[in-house]
Amino acid sequence: MSIAKPDAYKNSTRQKALIATGIIGLFVLVLSLFNFESFSALTLTASLTLIVVSICGFAADRYLSKPAGIKNNGVWFKSISSKGFYGWLTGLVLTLFYIVLYFYPHFLGLGGKGKANSGLVAFFDPLSQLLNGNPASQWFVYGTLYTIAILAFGYKFLLKYRHNRYERLRTYSVMFFQLAFAFLIPEFMARLNSDSFSLPYYDLKNIWPLNYYNFEQYRVDSFISAGDIGLALLIFGVVSIFVITPILTYKYGKRWYCSWVCGCGGLAETAGDPFRHLSDKRQMAWKIERWVIHSVLVFVVLMTTAVIHSYLGDDTSTYWLTKGTFLIMVTGFLSLIFILTMVFKRHELGKDARYGAIGYVVIITALIGMHYFSGSNLFLFEAETLRSTYGFLIGAIFSGVIGTGFYPIFGSRVWCRFGCPMAAILGFQQRLFSRFRITTNGGQCISCGNCSTYCEMGIDVRAYAQKGENIVRSSCVGCGICSAVCPRGVLKLENNSIKGRINPNEILLGNDVDLMDLVNQK
Repeated sequence: MSIAKPDAYKNSTRQKALIATGIIGLFVLVLSLFNFESFSALTLTASLTLIVVSICGFAADRYLSKPAGIKNNGVWFKSISSKGFYGWLTGLVLTLFYIVLYFYPHFLGLGGKGKANSGLVAFFDPLSQLLNGNPASQWFVYGTLYTIAILAFGYKFLLKYRHNRYERLRTYSVMFFQLAFAFLIPEFMARLNSDSFSLPYYDLKNIWPLNYYNFEQYRVDSFISAGDIGLALLIFGVVSIFVITPILTYKYGKRWYCSWVCGCGGLAETAGDPFRHLSDKRQMAWKIERWVIHSVLVFVVLMTTAVIHSYLGDDTSTYWLTKGTFLIMVTGFLSLIFILTMVFKRHELGKDARYGAIGYVVIITALIGMHYFSGSNLFLFEAETLRSTYGFLIGAIFSGVIGTGFYPIFGSRVWCRFGCPMAAILGFQQRLFSRFRITTNGGQCISCGNCSTYCEMGIDVRAYAQKGENIVRSSCVGCGICSAVCPRGVLKLENNSIKGRINPNEILLGNDVDLMDLVNQK
């Protein structure tokens, strides 16, 4: 029983001092809500520095004093990482912060209609003026704290997984993309905007459906009015959907984005790492996951179609892309994807996936047909109603409030697993035609369960490893943690030929398989 004694995993005196340092930094940020006039840029710098020093110092003391290797000691004994009191408290605080950020930013001190900022938002005004030349907004405050979290906890992640080259490289990648492409470059680009030139600089990745507003009229007009740069960004967004992302997913799986580029994934991998074992591994959770995330994808397809349709014209002599032509193109494209999948890949889909695909295509086609032939409101609702509903339920509540606020309760990839439409599309491509897979060596598996425990996507990796079956799952983001925590080297992330990628059960069960023939096929 002494091995499982919780007291053995208490923080050292130095670690407690570093935690206290971070709490002081957070306390200063909280005090800024009360709008103390003595607060300045120096105070902000000191506050953020205390927080970063606390995180990085704690990580160094925790991991550098021990040999390299995964250290998850006591993770189920700590209140914050085992759904204890501090875990629920942290989740509550994060959830309240996101609610205020999205819906009540004036409580943070955001000025409006000519009013100056106050409180926490005004606390960040000097940094905002330095980077983009404008007063801070609640999104600038959020972006700054978000970036600091990924950088500081990314350092912690690097120390914890310093024995694994793959983990180090992808952590450097998400830290770079968050700092440069998601934070600094958009802020610098804001300086280019003027009364005669306006570039939609935020969300530089510009990929639909993650940027569900990418094809709204105001945004398209902004792209076009920005000249060649704006037009290039608009074309890049379209090419990304149909060319770039399928090619990259074919070569590397969805990990090229979800684990190497995405800011949501970056926060989940760094700040959310202590909570990755909380993801639900039950088969029921997997079934719910598949239906929910693909329903979100259908929702965003309907909404985007309705939005684009709303600002197109009907005059065929003036516009080549009219309302009717656009609906025919959407219906034809969706039908083509469905037909090709059912003809060439139906054996690789589960029964519920085939039924679900048929149902979704019938619904979309029927709704578009209803509008095209009857002239009623598209999809039974106005385009603006669909857009605002999606923005509220998915863009704010799901991706923000639940997606991050519920880290200590449901694990770090709630949004990526259940709600992200980008993950759904990339997962579909990964399952059907990607070269990526996680290979397993069942003969070496000792069924320790580390791989399943620390899979943040809720995949029961051990079940695959015990049978020696390749892991080819739509939800897998290729983070490689299952391989990193395996004590026997059973799991390996590979990009290889599609042939034999999904290995059948007869190989695992030994049903008169010609082993030499199997080896030659590989």
